[in-house]
Amino acid sequence: MRTARLEAFSDGVLAIIITIMVLELRVPHEATLAALGPLWPVFVSYVLSFIYLGIYWSNHHHMLHVTSHVTGGILWANLHLLFWLSLVPFVTGWMGENHFAPVPTAAYGVVLLLAAVAYWVLQRTIMRSQGADSVLARAVGRDVKGKLSPFFYALAIPAAFVRPWIAGALYIAVALMWLFPDQRIERLVAAGRASGAARAAH
Repeated sequence: MRTARLEAFSDGVLAIIITIMVLELRVPHEATLAALGPLWPVFVSYVLSFIYLGIYWSNHHHMLHVTSHVTGGILWANLHLLFWLSLVPFVTGWMGENHFAPVPTAAYGVVLLLAAVAYWVLQRTIMRSQGADSVLARAVGRDVKGKLSPFFYALAIPAAFVRPWIAGALYIAVALMWLFPDQRIERLVAAGRASGAARAAH
């Protein structure tokens, strides 16, 4: 199976997740700026989650771009990732509605941690299928950011019960770390095209 159908399905699920999340932003009953004040925690949590989903969408796109075929294992690993991402609207709303209380803030970290693990599982499943010399395997390399992210989430979960703002700062730090799309795959693809063009010229 080619990757186009898997990518289209994943894009559709992520679009639905974002739509569900934005519907949680309740419209104030009063037409004043003061009426927006109580909504700031919900809006901040929405922005953070939107950025996270955008990061997953971007990196997922790059990963599938260099995947030549889809196996049954890849399908299930992808569904595993989408399952945890589908819980993002729930923990986002819970955290925002409760003004970043310890338990919802920790739950947010749990979902982020399990989504990161699921992404790692998908990545490894694809690499196993494509081979050690695949573009993805060469692009991932030591994957420093991929290893740091779960570590930060694991720190944030207990930190939420001590000082929720520490957990929030760690979530923001990870988002900033991934804010710019990972260009390792793009560089390797571009290098491969240049090499192919050079060989064709000779």
